[in-house]
Amino acid sequence: MPDPDFKAKLREVPHKPGVYLMKDRLGSIIYVGKALDLKRRVSSYFMPSQKMRSNVKTRALIDSIYDFEFHTVRNEEESLLLEGKLIKDYRPRYNVAFRDDKRFMLAKIRLADPWPRFVTTRMKKDDGSRYFGPFPHSSALHSTLEWLNRSLGLRVCRPSHPGETDYRHCNADIIRNCSAPCIGRIDHATYLAKIEEACRVLEGKGRRDVFDKLREEMSTAADALDFEKATQLRDILQNLEKTLSPTRQFSRGRGVQTTVKPTEDLAELGEELHLAGPPRVMECFDISNVSSNHIVASMVRFTDGKPDNQNYRRYRIKTVEGQDDFASMAEVIRRRYSRILLENAAANPDANFSQESLVDAQRRLAREGRARIVLPDLVIVDGGKGQLGMAVRELNALGLHELPVIGLAKQHEEVFIPGRSDSIRIPHDRGSLKLLQRIRDEAHRFANGYNALLYRRRMKESLLDDCPGMSANKKQLLLEKFGSVARLKKATADEISNIPGISKKSAFALLDFLGRNDSSQDKD
Repeated sequence: MPDPDFKAKLREVPHKPGVYLMKDRLGSIIYVGKALDLKRRVSSYFMPSQKMRSNVKTRALIDSIYDFEFHTVRNEEESLLLEGKLIKDYRPRYNVAFRDDKRFMLAKIRLADPWPRFVTTRMKKDDGSRYFGPFPHSSALHSTLEWLNRSLGLRVCRPSHPGETDYRHCNADIIRNCSAPCIGRIDHATYLAKIEEACRVLEGKGRRDVFDKLREEMSTAADALDFEKATQLRDILQNLEKTLSPTRQFSRGRGVQTTVKPTEDLAELGEELHLAGPPRVMECFDISNVSSNHIVASMVRFTDGKPDNQNYRRYRIKTVEGQDDFASMAEVIRRRYSRILLENAAANPDANFSQESLVDAQRRLAREGRARIVLPDLVIVDGGKGQLGMAVRELNALGLHELPVIGLAKQHEEVFIPGRSDSIRIPHDRGSLKLLQRIRDEAHRFANGYNALLYRRRMKESLLDDCPGMSANKKQLLLEKFGSVARLKKATADEISNIPGISKKSAFALLDFLGRNDSSQDKD
């Protein structure tokens, strides 16, 4: 493989803000960075003086760079958001930031509450709340929310139903930072109008008028020699500008230019693997076992080279004790394809009397439109010979001997095929390998996402352990009855007190405890 011509490629890099991705000889992304001036930043990596001045880690990165690509954006905030997205997607080994799946800050308000209030969170949930963001600058967002609460008189106290008892312990009204809706100082309609005004500000509506008003107040304070107030207004203005700067949200598959050509890539992959034709339907499996508490697996399906999200599946491993990727892969392959055969059996009642192979029979059912689940043209397992061997064993046991299956080992991006001792090395500039990498990375993302979801559920359930008077037996009864803490929060005191051993007084205390801890779960 010839050495790259960095000088020619650097001439294409513009003096614009954006994100750059450094690659090694295998085509793997090893570093993602952002820059206000892409040309200056990227060029600096290839200056001899830069290598001499750099630390050991940076020198190792520079020595590993074989190629790079870049994506321009509109401003610094967009580059920060896109950088975080790409680091989470590719997990380059030379990046440290964002690799813990930490997310950008959001502002959240639950308008269904009697007296809504703003909180901050890093997780967007389908809970009926209204979300704003993400915001790259968390400190600026906190300052902006503090200014909105103070200037509009919005409450910041934690009780979900504040009343006179809560008011006695609150000083916000005394220092004129709250309109005190809890004791009727302001009616409900007026308070909600103030909430809506704050929401419009966070959406960026009327941004110019807000900025002009603050600049005018700052100028007036400076003319009156009230420099302390002018400085405060300047800080508020700067935080608002950071928070409300227009940015695009870079969700998966959007916002980044691509040269993906699914049709060509599928045809090339079929030729590389010596298949009967392009693998229009592919299914890829990955195992995620961050801890032995929850070992999970994912199956993602690509149709015509594109993600088929509705046919994604996730699994909790049931029969494997400890961290055993081989046995876990065997279980998920067995469960997936035995389910397909079972679902399609009703459409082919004469299968036991046919000379047709099981794979051919499934293909025929698909062509006739009678298959409830279409058998894939290619099965991909994330791993090397060990994971592939387990997958082949389970497919053979099910009678699916002819179903094409491969293993994709991540270290050197080697493709393993059953019956071959040596691996296939597809050149890293080929679209066929990039297609395999995309489906493998998507399976990895989906598996890790499921593991993270189960972890969050465990964290929520642990809230009950901190509730006063909560025993292990009561906790088990509550979770058996309501299924989760989220459903428990929506229950009434009467529904909870119907459980043996829980009085109505204890039910009210439990709901009050969960209400007090609801917002704290969302805060950073």
